[in-house]
Order: sequence, then structure tokens, then C-alpha cells
Amino acid sequence: MLLLRASAGYSLRPALAILCAVLFAAACEAAAPTAPVATNQVDLPRSYKFAPEDITVPVGTTVTWTNNDNFTHSVRLQDGGETQFMKPGESVTHAFTTPGVYQYDCSLHPKDMQGSVQVDAGSQ
Repeated sequence: MLLLRASAGYSLRPALAILCAVLFAAACEAAAPTAPVATNQVDLPRSYKFAPEDITVPVGTTVTWTNNDNFTHSVRLQDGGETQFMKPGESVTHAFTTPGVYQYDCSLHPKDMQGSVQVDAGSQ
């Protein structure tokens, strides 16, 4: 076993362990939340996610989700809205007529696939 020693004869193992712990903790930090993207199109790429996850639209906008994955997914509004299923290559839409923030997920993969639509009052 290779043992690293500092010039004064002290082992570097504790310092390396601390450095590794700090680097590991930094790598595990949750990503900072990102600002919603102004778009009415959400892609479901081959990765079990919505892209972008969080969007913003003016009131009256119809949002389209398109499933470009190899598996069936859905869009389920958390406020009790209808769950819309999409096979690969299909799209679903929803018109947002009231301002607010609408959380949604894929009912088949809710832990991996979540997003939101921020609907702003104002001109269409």
C-alpha cells in the first residue's frame, strides 16, 4: 500500500479524506432552481424528464407537450386536472385561461418527471 507523507513525515491521508469529503458534498448539492422559460412547447426527450421543466406563458396560451421518448408518458396537472397520456411520438395540449402557477408531473413516473407552468396575466 502506498502511503503519502508530507515533507515533515506526516501522513497526508486525513487531508485527502477531508478534501474528498468536501468535493463529494459539493457534487451532491441540489442544483439551484432555474427561472421559467418563456415557451409554449415542452419536449419529453429520451431521458424521463420534461424539457424545459418550468415554463411561463401569458394567460390564454395553449401549451403543447410532445413525447420524443421511447416510452408512454403523461401530463397530469396537480390541481386535479385530467391526466393526458402520450405514446411515443404523440402530443397533448392544455389551454391555460387563468393566471397562476400550475404544477404537473407524469403520472407514470412522478418522482422523475415534474414541471410547472407559470401563467401570467397580461396581453396575449
